[in-house]
Order: sequence, then structure tokens, then C-alpha cells
Amino acid sequence: MYATGGKVYVAQTRAGGRSKRVTIGRHGVITPEEARQRAALAITRLKSGQSAKPADENAAPRGPTVAEAAKKYLAEHVEVRLKPNTARNVRIDLQKHILPAFGKLALVSVDRERIAELHAKLYRTPAMANRVVNTFAAIYSMAQSWGLVPEGINPCSEVEKYRIGRPERFLTEAEFERLGRIVHEMEAEGKIQSGPAAAIRLLMLTGCRCNEILQLRWDEVDFERSELRLSDSKTGQRTVPLSPAAKRVIAAWPRVSGNPWVIPGKLDGRPLRNVNRSWCKVRERAGLEDVRLHDLRHSFASRALALGESLPMIGKLLGHARIQTTARYAHLAENSVRDSAARVAASIGADILG
Repeated sequence: MYATGGKVYVAQTRAGGRSKRVTIGRHGVITPEEARQRAALAITRLKSGQSAKPADENAAPRGPTVAEAAKKYLAEHVEVRLKPNTARNVRIDLQKHILPAFGKLALVSVDRERIAELHAKLYRTPAMANRVVNTFAAIYSMAQSWGLVPEGINPCSEVEKYRIGRPERFLTEAEFERLGRIVHEMEAEGKIQSGPAAAIRLLMLTGCRCNEILQLRWDEVDFERSELRLSDSKTGQRTVPLSPAAKRVIAAWPRVSGNPWVIPGKLDGRPLRNVNRSWCKVRERAGLEDVRLHDLRHSFASRALALGESLPMIGKLLGHARIQTTARYAHLAENSVRDSAARVAASIGADILG
């Protein structure tokens, strides 16, 4: 702050073993966002041995471009660390949205307003809009760890995401019974094929994720130990206990010579790829149009809680890597406690009140 009361933005960093400080601009003349971008550029130049400001004040900012950072991100992170489906979504986000709009720009020159504008253009698909921003934010995070941009520079972090609200759906005991009956009837009538029918049954009986069932191989099934040993689930290797009912479903499925998948697809040597079409038919006939396939997993957790299982045990059954993920079911546990208290009190009340 000047003696006159005026305020200026200042950037400070260490470069060449010395602390360096440079004035960025006057508060009120430039916005905080502009100040952050100028500071990022100045720090990048200082660390590379250049002056804080280019000789031509109007020169385009130097430094790695978004396209260059994205290429490094794909090669060093996406291809080696992410699951195939997640990696595919990242490539779609980059090729269709991020690179066409920002590819030629320097990382330090991208501002929040332009990212917010891209986010707003995708408002008709809010989940995808949020995902695109998250992908861009991940590139900036990795760029910081690589030293391509200064710490704290991530214009995506201030973009307000769309709220994706959908109440979780839990099947009741009667709905489970009806769903099982409808799957059996439609399979017998030839309205759905046996592969999707088996997949739906296993989703209900194991609480597995859909891809964990569709990608299940025979060498991951251990009938003797009554378990599935999944080699590559969303959270890595994990073991899934097999109930007698789930074992019957798998044991009844014939093995196809040369095909390692438990539920084979139409193409030789390939697994079943999708059950959505069959699921839509089943849920419509069962009057459960608001139930998604993933809700079968939620319902498995709900039934376990109703039977008295603890949240940590639910997390193990579902293969959660973090307890925070299982915590979403805490309100169901509270309901189970209240129901238990009511049953106990009712029993005691019958004794003491007559």
C-alpha cells in the first residue's frame, strides 16, 4: 500500500537463489483475476531466468501451452494410472472441448472467465460440463507438480459447478421380490437374453459395480472358497464373498470354449458389453422406472444395514477405498437404529403396560 492509500498487487518468488519481488499492477485498475494471471506469468519468467515483464508488454505470454501440458498429462498420468473408461472420458474431454478452445494458449494465460464460458456452453449436459472442468483442473494440478506453472495457479478452481441432484433410490423387500420375478418371467418369454438376466441377478446379489460383473472372468471365480477375486476393480484388487444364491447363478452359466468371460457377448472371445437395454425393459415392466442399475448396489448396502451390518463392514462388502464413500449410508444406519429402538420399546411396553 502506498502512503497515499493506494494499493498494488505484488508477486514474490525465489529465483536464482535470491528472493525477487515485482509489482503487478494497481488495485482497482486491474481485477484480482488479472493480477493472478500477471503474477503467474511474472513468476514463470523469473524462474526461467528472464525479466519479470517481456520487452513488449503486449507480447503473448510464454510458457507451455495447454496442448503441450495435455500431451504430457495423457502420457504420464492418464495412460498409466487411470482405468480404461476414465481414460477414454479424459480423451473425449480434451479432444472435443478443451483443446479446441484452449490448446494454443499458454497455461498461464487462461483465465477463469473463459473456462466458465466453456462450462456454461455445456449446460444441457451438466454432469459432462462439470467433468470437463475437472479434467482441466487436473491438468493444472499436474502442471504445478511438474513446475510448469507456479503453485496456486488453477483458474478452474473458481468455476462454480452445476449441482447434480438425484435422490438415491433403495429397493424395498417387495420391490426386490418383484424385480427378481420379472427378470425370470422376461427371460423365460425370450423378452431379454440370459446373459443380461444373469448380470442383473448378480448385481442384486453381490452389490458389485456393473463393470465388475460384465468384466468377470472364470479365473476370478473361486467356488471352493465362495468368493470372487477381482483383479482390477475401480479401487484395485478386491475379494467379493459369494452367497449360495450368487454361486447358483454363476454355476448355472455354461462356459464357452475359448472365452474367458463368465458372461460372454455376441462377439467371439468378448464379454457382454451392456445391459442397459434389457434393464430398461425389466424396470418398465416392474414399474420401477426411477431405478438405475447402480441403485441395485445402493439397495444391497441398504439391506445389509437393515440386517444390522456396520458401516465399515458395508464399505468392505462394496469395495470402498475410503470410509467417506460409505458415509453416504449413515442416514440409513440412523433409521435402522430408530427402528430397532422402536421394536425393543414395543416389546418392553407389552410387558409393563399390559
